[in-house]
Amino acid sequence: MIALSTGSLYTYGLARVFALAAETGFDGIEVMVDKPDDNRNARYLASLSERNRIPIVALHSPFVPGIPGWPDDQLGRLEHTVTLAQELGVPVVVMHLPYRVYGIRVEWFGSHTHRFFWPILWPRRKPYYYLLRDRERWAAYEADSGVHIAVENMPAHRFLGVSVPLYWFNHLGELAQLPHLTLDTTHIGTWGMDLLAVWDRLGERVAHIHLANFDGQEHRLPTHGDLPLGTFLSRLAADRYEGAVSVECGPKVFEAENEDACRRNLAEVLAFCREHYR
Repeated sequence: MIALSTGSLYTYGLARVFALAAETGFDGIEVMVDKPDDNRNARYLASLSERNRIPIVALHSPFVPGIPGWPDDQLGRLEHTVTLAQELGVPVVVMHLPYRVYGIRVEWFGSHTHRFFWPILWPRRKPYYYLLRDRERWAAYEADSGVHIAVENMPAHRFLGVSVPLYWFNHLGELAQLPHLTLDTTHIGTWGMDLLAVWDRLGERVAHIHLANFDGQEHRLPTHGDLPLGTFLSRLAADRYEGAVSVECGPKVFEAENEDACRRNLAEVLAFCREHYR
């Protein structure tokens, strides 16, 4: 199944993304749960799915606080997203790893906008961290909810030339111990590791895939970049992978400012996926 993440076109309204995904032939939708009520209203999401005859195959739990009416902590946001998935009959919730580094972000404006981020080690571990550490409790939570919680591998970061571990558990050894994973290909690109070797190590735990390429920048179109995504998709087919492959790029690379160009790019990406994943 080839799905489209609504995060790929977050500058569009949700109804527009559903309609474009259905029109261009995608098999499903991954909904990025966010601040607008439309993105987390079960009745509205179900109506969009029914109207466009395209299933919601995954929900992406919010990765920032400030969702109206929802808790600000990661565990609280996860629990609310799982409840939404249960209401909609969605089988997978995508969740980011817990932060281990926080920071100060500074912006100043002139002829250009300048941004600067200074990382700060934060030793306090929050409840979501401890849930991930307790593998039995995590597996029981999945079993009780009937939802696969697919934890996403996150990108590697460097600060002043030094690797900064922004997330707990973000390396192969610990990811391989989690019950279910979302394998994000563009994030693997930032690790500088062989994508197929990572699949060999983690594949049996992967319940969902985020597909995008990497060329020094993240979330490039699958057809443009350094990762061997065609070979990877063929490998998924050969290994009888049963989850969804969700295209997660961004409005800029899809040329979202021009809907005709965006539609062409969506169709080309889907054709690429179908050529290799069959």
